[in-house]
Amino acid sequence: MQFHVPDSEYTTSERAQANFRLAVKLAAGFVALIWAIHVLNWGLELGLERLGVRPREFAGLPGIVLAPLLHGNFAHLFANSLPLLVLGTGMLYLYPNSALKVIPAAYLGPGVAVFLFARASTVHVGASGLVYGLVIYIFVAGLIRRDRRAIAASLLVYFLYGTMVWGVLPIRPGVSWETHLAAALIGLVLAIVLRRLDIPPRKRYDWEDEAQEPGGPDER
Repeated sequence: MQFHVPDSEYTTSERAQANFRLAVKLAAGFVALIWAIHVLNWGLELGLERLGVRPREFAGLPGIVLAPLLHGNFAHLFANSLPLLVLGTGMLYLYPNSALKVIPAAYLGPGVAVFLFARASTVHVGASGLVYGLVIYIFVAGLIRRDRRAIAASLLVYFLYGTMVWGVLPIRPGVSWETHLAAALIGLVLAIVLRRLDIPPRKRYDWEDEAQEPGGPDER
């Protein structure tokens, strides 16, 4: 199997470095936002957790948008913060065009699924759906692409967050496994559908250029 080696002039260019810095800033900005919301909610005792997704209740519809911004406690927030920073940066930097589709789908899609199909006795909050969607997208994209950057990102995600796969099963009380499962399926489907997007320019070797010149070696 021949692997796709990105052109180093593209991956190390000033534009690529600027894109990476922007990706870090956007991911860090979202993490800062959910921290600000939680600190205000905790400090002022606003009880915003009630605005999470309530399955099949009209009052739970706003939770589809609001739930990823809300967390039950600081431990919950800590658990999502670093993955959001790492995965958000990786997604925005490696797959900028796909990110325009994947991030909204992973943000809103799990909430829709939870509203329609999840347990009716629970309020679902937290950004773990977004985390799971990004984990699965980046991991699967590395498996089905021949881009070395994608493969490296997939391996990194596996080593850092491979154990998260157990979160899609109903084995831990108080954990919204329905959110995790829906987000994982969304990430899987989008990784397959969008596999031809965001392919960086391939490094070309001298012999490839010579083969295309008149009188160059025959292609067999």
